[in-house]
Amino acid sequence: MTIGIARRTLGLAATALALPALARAQGADMAGRTIEWIVPFPPGGGTDTWARFHLPFLQRHMRGQPTIVIRNVPGAGGLTGTNQFAARAQPDGLMFLATTASIQFPLLLGDRRVRYDYAAWTPLVAGPTGGVLYVRPELGVRGPADLPRLRAARDLRFGSQGATTLDLVPALAFEMLGLEVQIVFGIVSRAVGRLSFERGETPIDYQTTGAYLTQVVPLVQRGQAVPLFSWGILDAAGNFVRDPNFPELPHFAEFMQAATGSAPSGPAWEAMKVMLTAGFAAQKFAVLPRTTAAPIVETYRAAYRAMFRDPEYLANRGAAIGEYDETTDAAAEAAYRAATTIAPEARAWIQGWLARRFNVTL
Repeated sequence: MTIGIARRTLGLAATALALPALARAQGADMAGRTIEWIVPFPPGGGTDTWARFHLPFLQRHMRGQPTIVIRNVPGAGGLTGTNQFAARAQPDGLMFLATTASIQFPLLLGDRRVRYDYAAWTPLVAGPTGGVLYVRPELGVRGPADLPRLRAARDLRFGSQGATTLDLVPALAFEMLGLEVQIVFGIVSRAVGRLSFERGETPIDYQTTGAYLTQVVPLVQRGQAVPLFSWGILDAAGNFVRDPNFPELPHFAEFMQAATGSAPSGPAWEAMKVMLTAGFAAQKFAVLPRTTAAPIVETYRAAYRAMFRDPEYLANRGAAIGEYDETTDAAAEAAYRAATTIAPEARAWIQGWLARRFNVTL
């Protein structure tokens, strides 16, 4: 082979190798396509609201500006639509899924109804949320130093939507703090739980960020509620830090350390960390099948990157999703792993605790 031919051959090979990387960098053109965004809950809920807030920005910034249609597939607390997505979605980028804590929790807990595997999906975006636990002022509790008073309180009741719902997080918090709380099931929503708190029927409650800011802060201002701690969010290193929406409040681990003199540890804390992450710090994801081609994944992620810089998104996200920094690319992958992975020992502990505490088996 002559030097000239060798150079041309090497040049062609280099070009062939560069083409996939170039396609990945540019993304796939989705012009003229119709994309289904599966939301496995009824219209009007938190995940549906989150998706509908994102929808116009995705359509604006996605290469080719395809039509994106949200399709609500409710049932079984989100499992019906999620199981359907796992069985039907193709790696062509024309169907993606919105997930949230009530989809993560059954997987983490080993629920036999689960027919999906987060390892089979690629995250496109990760969205945190937060929440605050608060008590009635009659309890005389103002902060970590008053934990003995809270432990001694009688008739502590908490309205819950179910042992394996997002309300599992406060139930675990009560356990770790050594509180005697009667958990009353059958509350159909956290809004109903808040109304029960306002009537004095349940002197301990929590709300997620949006509801806390709009519905509970006025109670705090009138002296009718006392916030104790937020659930916290994760920093870039994966550590819990204070929620930027509530910088004056300690996060749960911080509150517990101040109240007990030692940082939380042990199997209960290992289980709690995963549930805190999956329930709040990395609660929501949009996912595609893992086998989706890299250029298609890049099209979505590039749209999210552009969305995060969009002045309209930045101006309106507080009212819709809270002042939280959503992520894509490597940061979303890290949050995804943290929210969907549980050690066998932690899963065994929480399964045993659910059986002992609530007679719940999965």
